[in-house]
Amino acid sequence: MADVTYIAGRSPVRGVSGMVAAAHPSAAAAGAQVLREGGNAFDAIVATAAALNVCEPFMSGLAGNGLATMYIAKEKRVRSLDFTPPVPLKFDPSSTTKDEIAAGPKAPGVPGNLAGWNTINKTYGTRPLGELFKEAVRLARVGVPASAFYARLMDFCLDRNYPDLWRETYLDPLGKKAAGQVLRQPLLADTLEAIGSEGAGYLYGGPLGRTMTEHLQSIGGVISLEDLERVVPQFMEPMQVDYRGMTIHTVPPPAESFQMLLSLAMLSETDIGAMDHLGPDHLDTVFRSIRIASEMRLTYNKRPRAEVEALFEPAVMDRLRTRLTDGKPVIGRTEQWGAGPMSETDWTRQHTTSFSAADAEGNLICITQTLGGIFGSGVVIPGTGVCMSNYLNWGDLEPDSPNYLAPGKAWASVVAPSIGTVDGTGVLALGTPGSYGIMQTQTQAYVHYLDYGLDLQAAIEAPRARLWDGARVELESRVPEATVAELKKRGHAVEMAAPLTMNCGGMQAVSFTPETGAMVGAADPRRDGSAVPA
Repeated sequence: MADVTYIAGRSPVRGVSGMVAAAHPSAAAAGAQVLREGGNAFDAIVATAAALNVCEPFMSGLAGNGLATMYIAKEKRVRSLDFTPPVPLKFDPSSTTKDEIAAGPKAPGVPGNLAGWNTINKTYGTRPLGELFKEAVRLARVGVPASAFYARLMDFCLDRNYPDLWRETYLDPLGKKAAGQVLRQPLLADTLEAIGSEGAGYLYGGPLGRTMTEHLQSIGGVISLEDLERVVPQFMEPMQVDYRGMTIHTVPPPAESFQMLLSLAMLSETDIGAMDHLGPDHLDTVFRSIRIASEMRLTYNKRPRAEVEALFEPAVMDRLRTRLTDGKPVIGRTEQWGAGPMSETDWTRQHTTSFSAADAEGNLICITQTLGGIFGSGVVIPGTGVCMSNYLNWGDLEPDSPNYLAPGKAWASVVAPSIGTVDGTGVLALGTPGSYGIMQTQTQAYVHYLDYGLDLQAAIEAPRARLWDGARVELESRVPEATVAELKKRGHAVEMAAPLTMNCGGMQAVSFTPETGAMVGAADPRRDGSAVPA
């Protein structure tokens, strides 16, 4: 292994009773509190998810969509859970424009997050939903101070044509869009309290569902009660790849997460750890693996799982590794099949959140969930405090696209919540937001962690890049100038970004050492991430 001297700005958080890492400290604390009170990792992740709806309302919420990957210690088993429902039954792609699925009443996907949280709770949790929502309800009532990150997002939102109710819900309560102002959401508190009391059926066929669908349909939306009643999260067997002694598991198709596994499979036969850390060989090799895997993702999107798994056969991998090492520039697609999801500044597309939890029994879980874009569609359901997603914006309207938004059909997600196991035992939960950069970001972090031996916090903080269509590479500025110059010579169109940019994700991770019970939590300073021990 090459000599590595990279030091993180934060120290890893350590504990033995449990750990939660999330994109907001109050949300991570909500999960950690559940662990301290005797709940398990699955209870903690649900409490964290509900609290993120309050603390980070621009990234996710109960009306969004997501996926999870989890290690269940008593079963010695890894499972994935898909809670991204199909396209609404009455959605008509032939009469819909791209602008209409970017924001407004036609943009929302059918809400799946609440169903996902409920399924995790019912299958593996130990505490009632009302107990797990208690801290989220409290935070919504007493308020959450806005961070500088939140204030920056609100600056952008002022230029968007969101409905008046969005402003009344998220902007007016602050008085002004400055850090330190307190956001209170009493209507959301009432909604979460009602769900805690009545169960997920309060949305799926119940009073909240009726209010939601009636309002959406009154303003031109298409989600129906039938759509809500058809929501059933699906457990799936994850896909996996062996890398540097760890088996890395993530969600299978129709999700496109296999891009990350392909990159790692290509890199597994290289001695990347012997290359200078953040040197041109290290970064060039990783970037090439990402571009090759991205093109395969776009080619195999929506193919049957067996066809995707065939990409990992030795003959195919040999061809991909030959391309990885042939020295020729790799130029290609990294984004969506059709037109990109949004035309705004790149960072506005990255509105997803990822969070992880572990407990003393060795259970691990990572959820990555989203509203699609910043505050989703901008549509807030009157009297509820619930903001709808614009998740349809991540599909395509072109019939030839593999990601075509066919009514009632599933379409691909690009999130990749991951679990690492060693000898069949869970040791790591890791995920990030970041749109089509999710698989890129996680690949880079796994290389920092497993090839270069950085501690978990340092692996998350280490400089990263976001690769875009063509040869464009947005690279954090902490990389040596000599490396940048050589990367340009090798065909990478490098653009220097800030030292830490949210275009490169907002990763959270938790590790577990089975022999000792020690845990490490790590959170990304690119956003408001925080790790909290139980």
